[in-house]
Amino acid sequence: MSENAVTIKYEPFKEVVVLELSHFSTPEDMARFTSVIAGGKSSGLYWTDGVIFLYFPVSTSTESLAKELVEHKRVYWAFVGYSLMPKYQAVIETRDKMIVAVVDMSANALMQKVASWLKEQK
Repeated sequence: MSENAVTIKYEPFKEVVVLELSHFSTPEDMARFTSVIAGGKSSGLYWTDGVIFLYFPVSTSTESLAKELVEHKRVYWAFVGYSLMPKYQAVIETRDKMIVAVVDMSANALMQKVASWLKEQK
């Protein structure tokens, strides 16, 4: 193997630890929450397999959390908010005229597992 050869390796997370979980009764309530916490800035939600959600990862700036990520493939999410939304739609507009983009993440294996887990939490 030459000195300039590059190896690319895929090592997905093995575990997601959710520290706080909030269920919203409607996708509109979820969109309103997202818009409010973003302080009017552009923000978005993820959609996968009938679930719309938002998460905030815990920063891996500390040595112990970086070790969890690298050695154990474990990531911590400080907060996850979610609502059921059977059909994908690219935008949610609330009655307050807040517009929130929705990204279809159905092709992502991790997001599929998260969506499945969230459905079980109801």
